[in-house]
Amino acid sequence: MNNAKISLIFVVMSFVYSSNVMSSDYRWNFNIETGAAWQSRNDVQIPSDTGTRFSLTDLVGEGPFVFYRLELFYDIKPRHQLRFLIAPFRYTDSGVLSKNVLFVDQTFSAGQATEATYQFNSYRFTYRYLFFNGQQWRWWIGATAKIRDAEITLRQGATAARDSNIGLVPLLNLYGDYQFADKWRFIVDFDGLVGPQGRALDLGLKVQYDVTKQWYLGGGLRTLEGGADNDEVYNFAWFNYAVVNVGYRF
Repeated sequence: MNNAKISLIFVVMSFVYSSNVMSSDYRWNFNIETGAAWQSRNDVQIPSDTGTRFSLTDLVGEGPFVFYRLELFYDIKPRHQLRFLIAPFRYTDSGVLSKNVLFVDQTFSAGQATEATYQFNSYRFTYRYLFFNGQQWRWWIGATAKIRDAEITLRQGATAARDSNIGLVPLLNLYGDYQFADKWRFIVDFDGLVGPQGRALDLGLKVQYDVTKQWYLGGGLRTLEGGADNDEVYNFAWFNYAVVNVGYRF
């Protein structure tokens, strides 16, 4: 085979490869996810050395609690993508403590009606790179900067105590897209990292249907587990979600 034929084959393969990477005519993608969340674990001890460890799940129950998440994706160029995520979450509910609890600087008595507020708002910025682009599977890998806005409040009659925390957490990002039928996709969406003083793991598994080239619908499951164990705070929670989502490409 002469050099001219080799060059022609290379050009054709490059064109097909580039077209496959740019699988969409749209560079923006807006997605709304909502549904119900259940807490299977939510253990708290503040301060972590002198406070009383107790369970918010035992106090107010597993749920369900309504949630929503907003995502905006932008394809910078082939293989390079940015994601912006807003995921607020907050509930206020009541129950009865099974033991006396020292929380922050207040003591809450057993057997008394107690109101609990739990907040964990998450704001994330992600850069990811398309490292595998096959006939059915596509995989991105990247990094996420997460800002958490957390708060736990207990209130019992005139007695109230509150602990809040805002911090920046680095996470790894992995995103998979499997086209198993015409207009149908299976989505794997993961943010997570484990460190010596805590962890954050957020995994979504969804099925998505392209209603048109721009509109799509989906649904599935999400699980979020993590927390911190340091000199000031002990809090580990595990939430499971039933989700539906709708998106628009433009």
